[in-house]
Parts: sequence; structure tokens; C-alpha cells
Amino acid sequence: MRQARQEDRAASSWFERVFAEHYELVARYALRRTGGWEDAADVAAETLLIAWRRREQAPEGDAVRLWLYGIARRVVANHVRGGRRQEYLIARLRSEPAPAAAADSGVNGTSDVLNRMKPGDREILILIAVEGLSPAEAAVVLGCSAVSVRVRLHRARARFAQMLSATDRT
Repeated sequence: MRQARQEDRAASSWFERVFAEHYELVARYALRRTGGWEDAADVAAETLLIAWRRREQAPEGDAVRLWLYGIARRVVANHVRGGRRQEYLIARLRSEPAPAAAADSGVNGTSDVLNRMKPGDREILILIAVEGLSPAEAAVVLGCSAVSVRVRLHRARARFAQMLSATDRT
């Protein structure tokens, strides 16, 4: 038991040192290959998670940096492939004809307005209207309070109605 605790402390210490010394380098490496800080942070986090899981395979000294770059290179490749798949699926979904009921009810104009909305407004409207979640359930998904969701939903609905009426006038 005592040896296991010592091994856990040593592993934690190793990871803290690797994180402190190399996170920024890995994040910048990822930024140059992904083009955005959000994606770079995701790549860096996944890289360090893999490094933690494979810490027994980690080389000693300065070679850790190169080992992390190798891991990051593969994570970036997976990230890029995933982005391509997502773009392909989005294009495919957009090219599919709308169901007859949706076409008859004017949903296409509504979805155009929805696509032009801010991502936060669009997300909350979709969670409530499309996914059928209650404000309390949407609050769990969004990581905020139900009161906050109700306020955001009220504002998003008002902006949606305003954009929809502007579209109908044109």
C-alpha cells in the first residue's frame, strides 16, 4: 500500500513537471497546425492525457518534448480527419431535401433564420424546441442554472421572432 502511494506521488510529480514545462510548447505546436486556440487547447489536453496514460513509455530528460510532439502530431491528424468528416456530414445533411411536412409548413425559412442566429441562441432554441428538453434539463446540458436558461431562452425567442418577421417582410 505504501509503495503504491509512493508510485502515485512519483507519477503525479512527473506529470506536473511535464505539464508545466511542455503544455505551452504543445499548445503552440497545435495552434500552428489547427489555426485556432480552442482546437489547439483540445489537442494539447488530449496529448497530455495520452502522455499520462502512457507515462511508463515516456523517455527521460529532454526527449520527453519530442515524444510529446510525436503524440501531438497524431492527435492533430485525428483532429483534422474528424473536422473533415464533420464538414462532409454537414454538407450532406444540407443537401438532403427537407421532409414534405417541413417544406409545407415553412420550416425551411425558419431553419435559415436559425442558421443565422448566434450559436448560443441557436443552441438553446434547439435544445428546447428540437430535442424537447425542459429548461431544467437544458440547464444540466449547458452547465448553468434553470433560471439562467429561462432568461436566455426568452431572449433567444425574442431575437428569433424579430429575425423571422424581418425575413417575412422581405
